Amino acid sequence: MNHPTLVIDASVALKWLLPEEGQTAALSLLDLYQDEELDLVAPYLLIQEVAAVLWKRVRRGEISPGVAQRAFVQLLKDAPILVDSPAVNFSALRLAAAHSHPVAECLYLAWALEQRCDLMTADERFFDAMHSAYPCVQLLRQFQKSHRRSSGF
Repeated sequence: MNHPTLVIDASVALKWLLPEEGQTAALSLLDLYQDEELDLVAPYLLIQEVAAVLWKRVRRGEISPGVAQRAFVQLLKDAPILVDSPAVNFSALRLAAAHSHPVAECLYLAWALEQRCDLMTADERFFDAMHSAYPCVQLLRQFQKSHRRSSGF
């Protein structure tokens, strides 16, 4: 049975791990993934980006090293389907050049275009910059509102 597919970025995965605005919506996506109602996909970059944010929060004194390590282990357990492709990386470079936006963020978009699915982000700046050109870029906050109105994805 084919499930709907959704690309997620690190801003969504972080909300699985740390209490912050949007966590309820992010956890709803994770539940759909774990219940095999939805396939979540992300480039391997997601793992490094989440680790970098956890490290930054440790350095700022916002979380302890132990909390960061436990969160990272949890991420590895809950990780979306991780993908990599030189061709998609090249597409991300082209998107970045065309839109003057960081390659790392464009990599998630390139994967959504490759998979012909939506990209869910909690990064409002990225959403604002890309949604008009790429309607597949969806904002987690809007998913939370629509998910309250319906019982399925």
